[in-house]
Amino acid sequence: MHDEPIDPFNGDPADPSAGLHDPGDEPLDPLTDVERQDVLEDLADLEIYQALLAPIGVRGLVIDCEDCREPHYFDWDLLRGNLRHLLSSGRPRVHEPAYDPDPDHYVTWDYARGYADGVHDTLTENADEEPGERGR
Repeated sequence: MHDEPIDPFNGDPADPSAGLHDPGDEPLDPLTDVERQDVLEDLADLEIYQALLAPIGVRGLVIDCEDCREPHYFDWDLLRGNLRHLLSSGRPRVHEPAYDPDPDHYVTWDYARGYADGVHDTLTENADEEPGERGR
């Protein structure tokens, strides 16, 4: 299974885009250890957010794009694939805004983080209470 669409012209000498310059051909510095750790933490957080939010109808996260100044809507699998691609290649994928997403089904990273923190705090508080104290 592929995380990204397969190029139908891969290896085809008649590839219509063969003469175009691909910015991905330019060598990039690999991710630093800190950047790599940040991406790994984002992947771990994403798993938690999906586990907590998908059951209540959240389909993914919305991210404000710095390049085009538009919100980009990513479902869980696409965002996970993009982060894995960043880890393996050191470069983000080319992106386009989603086609006609329903913004009501997406939340920001900050909202997801706050939701997860709230669930964690609630579970911690309930675990700290003595049996019989609940409901008082």
